[in-house]
Amino acid sequence: MSETKHNQMFKKSILLISHNYSPEPTGIGKVNGEMIDWFASKGFNCTVITTFPYYPYWKIQPPYKNGWFKKEEINYPDSRGSVTIYRCPFYVPSKPTGKKRIIQDFSFWTSMSWIAGMLMLTKKHHDLIITVAPPFHLGYLGMLIKQRMGGILVYHVQDMQIEAAEELNMLANKRLLDYVYKIEREILIKADYVSTISPNMMKKIKAKAARDVIYFPNWVDTDYFHPLEPDETLKLKWGYQSDDIVFLYSGAIGEKQGLENILLTAMELREIKKIKFIICGSGPYKEELVHRVEKNNILNIKFLPVQDKKLFNVFLNMADCHLILQKGNASDLVMPSKLATILAIGGVSIVTTTPGTSLHSLIYNHDLGYIVEPDNHHLLSKVIVDLEFDSEFRQKSRNARNYAIQHLNIDNVMNDFLENVFKLKDQPYHQKIQ
Repeated sequence: MSETKHNQMFKKSILLISHNYSPEPTGIGKVNGEMIDWFASKGFNCTVITTFPYYPYWKIQPPYKNGWFKKEEINYPDSRGSVTIYRCPFYVPSKPTGKKRIIQDFSFWTSMSWIAGMLMLTKKHHDLIITVAPPFHLGYLGMLIKQRMGGILVYHVQDMQIEAAEELNMLANKRLLDYVYKIEREILIKADYVSTISPNMMKKIKAKAARDVIYFPNWVDTDYFHPLEPDETLKLKWGYQSDDIVFLYSGAIGEKQGLENILLTAMELREIKKIKFIICGSGPYKEELVHRVEKNNILNIKFLPVQDKKLFNVFLNMADCHLILQKGNASDLVMPSKLATILAIGGVSIVTTTPGTSLHSLIYNHDLGYIVEPDNHHLLSKVIVDLEFDSEFRQKSRNARNYAIQHLNIDNVMNDFLENVFKLKDQPYHQKIQ
């Protein structure tokens, strides 16, 4: 294939519509930012309709202010790619509840509709339109833009928002649930492609809409995040002794994670002085957890803020073992994005999940960690006490790193995605974007 045809095939225009975007340090915003950065670094011209960064803190982060629309432009001279970001004002509840999140979702819908309308008036064509759920209704805006301007619409599901809200009792009105399920089904049927991040979420979506679903997992930069050689001084940087055994939870601090089980486990193991727990991150449930720790004088837990990306690889390597916790009733409606980064550094995790879920299958089939029944802090305590950092543990660490390189490397994931949406599977591998 000639260089000219190669450029025509890949140098396309992409529109992303999502609540969350860089510089949010965790979750969907982090993933979206890395995806668009990858596209632009390969020469794509990207447009993003999003909000001001607020997650996982649930307040707008400086230097941004939630006052009026803001346009940002970033050029990539080496690739001739570009990113234009439209940030839209919206309502951010400091203590999100089911009702407040609904208000938040539709406040963004109102403000971003202005930007979407402006883009449609300019008649700017986008080859690929990606909308990210949650919130699910952004897919409807993608449908409107596609109908007016053309392009391929991908509805990408990071969390099964409606099911999670129902099962966690955040949305209990049956009439409203039936209505939003109806809207979601219409989006699922009319999108050109639907993608999601785990095999079981693919099955659930296929059952709802009777259509094929693309596997588009969260990725990781396996060059940036990598194992470090053992270093006794790492723990000293965060105030621990070199022989302390550190169990780390790093991620969003919300109700669906069931992090109260870490507190109960810490209380149960408080007499084992060398075992320490860290809860690192931010979120609406953090204040409640801090209050419980102080009230019960739990001294073997430390809360840390979200760590700067420059330190994050070292920080993750500092921990002896990682904790990936979810409540049982939400365990197959989400796939924790933090897992990819943990695997990349060769991290071994204790995971609360149930048989039959994608997370359980992943950890069990590839021998990546230790599985514990959700919502049972006694079992969690037992696994922690019995844990041996022996040859079996080291093999799990090697398995984790190898899995990340083979299956979660960002270049492999993104090239597979492009093959799916642009039907390039017949092209030789060397013609993919390098």
